[in-house]
Amino acid sequence: MSDLRSSIERSAPGRKKWPWIAAVVAVLLIAGTGFALTRGDGSGGGNATANAPVGGGTLQFALIDYQRSPDPQWGTNYAESLIGNNITDKLTWQDPKTGEITPWLARSWEYNKDLTEFTFHLREDVTFSDGTPFDAEVVKANFDQYVHGDEKLGINPNGAALLSGYIETQTPDRYTAVVRFKQPLASFLQASSFTANAQPGFLSLSTLRLSAKERTDPKKVIDTGPFVYESWEPQVKTVLIKRKGYNWSPPSLGHKSEAYLDKIVFNTIPEASVRTGSLASGAIDATLDVGTTDEKSLADQGFTIIHRAVSGSAILFNFNSQLFPTSDIAVRKAIQLGWDREAIKKTVLTDSYSVATSVLEPSVTGYADYSGSVLKYDPEKAKRLLEEAGWKEGPDGIRVKDGKPLVVKLLGISNLVVNKPAYESIQQDLKKIGVDLRLTVVPIPDYTAGLAKAKTDWNVTASNRSRNDPAVLNLQYSPLLGNVTYLTKDSSGIDVDEVTRTVGKLDLTLDPATRKQYAKAAQDLLLDKYALVNPVYNPAQVIAHAAYVHGIVFDAQSRNHFVDAWKSNGK
Repeated sequence: MSDLRSSIERSAPGRKKWPWIAAVVAVLLIAGTGFALTRGDGSGGGNATANAPVGGGTLQFALIDYQRSPDPQWGTNYAESLIGNNITDKLTWQDPKTGEITPWLARSWEYNKDLTEFTFHLREDVTFSDGTPFDAEVVKANFDQYVHGDEKLGINPNGAALLSGYIETQTPDRYTAVVRFKQPLASFLQASSFTANAQPGFLSLSTLRLSAKERTDPKKVIDTGPFVYESWEPQVKTVLIKRKGYNWSPPSLGHKSEAYLDKIVFNTIPEASVRTGSLASGAIDATLDVGTTDEKSLADQGFTIIHRAVSGSAILFNFNSQLFPTSDIAVRKAIQLGWDREAIKKTVLTDSYSVATSVLEPSVTGYADYSGSVLKYDPEKAKRLLEEAGWKEGPDGIRVKDGKPLVVKLLGISNLVVNKPAYESIQQDLKKIGVDLRLTVVPIPDYTAGLAKAKTDWNVTASNRSRNDPAVLNLQYSPLLGNVTYLTKDSSGIDVDEVTRTVGKLDLTLDPATRKQYAKAAQDLLLDKYALVNPVYNPAQVIAHAAYVHGIVFDAQSRNHFVDAWKSNGK
């Protein structure tokens, strides 16, 4: 899983081979002969259990991706944000069920009428793992570097978009931090709890003084969280051990002690069959990134499947509004109408996922359903729109206008198990209406490299953005921020100022009713009036784990926390 921006990573080396492959292949061969696999009782999901938690043990956890740096403020893929959430804490915690912002390192807060100044009153008992205190000066130092970066240290301004308009953090006393912005930023309260890409988890002052290169030594990355680094082996595994004395989990979790587990080993296993085989053999206790074809078979073997949809945007085709032929709104609207969502639901998705019916995932406040209108499968209307716009059917069935074929080039990420088969289904449907959708679906490093030329080379960039707040639309689509559709003053038929104003309104108020109205207006603009985006499906994080594993938490961005996790087998 990944939420990518155009400036995430510059390069990444080839992935190392997973050391357990030979052993797991042997297990798979044994399983294929009918050898009985151990079955659990299926009672390990979430926090619900009749048994009291047991302390100790090591959790072996598998991921499709790997952590490219131990620095949690830099990381953007799912592995990085997941690991980062277990070594850092945030000012606030967002309730994953209600979306409410609740206390964490900040015990209370208030804000001014203009939503330009937020005052946080901090807990006074929090320390970093090196014993240094967490206080307002630390908040200031972190936000300053998070937003502005440090060129001399090679630190990028990772939080510049999330905390747009940041001016400063004032420290009127040791445990009061006043965060100020140039313009209203209603979404900052949610940002103070943010757990996804390039998250604002707090680093010690000693870590903030380190260069990006020095932060690749995990022992030097000091945080306040329930776990600390033991080791980091790039592209292979990251090992965390329990932080002694930790007792400041979010109050809403009801966990008032150190973590139960002694250790977590995050293993990078890119091959789906090897992740499944490792779980079946007992080599690992749990795995993320469960293949859709593996969910039922693992459940039948007694493993527990838990999942949560990823709050934020759906997996989207973001159209390049500047590049032929997606500069033509008729092409954009035809693509929205020209593929069968029911077919993807039946042949690609499991019950852990859902077909997208808006640019927003349904758990996000302000979500509206467009399945009966612009996102309805209507190939005849799609053909008619293209015909009326001058796209005539060519001898091979692909439409042509002014001598140019209707070729749409898509850049997507392969690290989500559903992506490629979903895109291939859309590709087949669009061909029937005369659209040649050409797919390039690649690992994250290659996707990132491709984004550098997306404005000139790609008609569609396919991705999602995790954020449980409707202002994710401002973050993504405002020409002043993400501008993922490459709007300019010269955009054909698009009032760029209108787009900027409409999505920007989401940061002007915290009134629920007004925000809902603003969210609807933004979705109307993006999906209907200008057809800048084609939602595909709502992604989910799916975990399979042994029945003796309990207490894995999904937060509001569907990232996992392990402070409450434990193993009833005691190992």
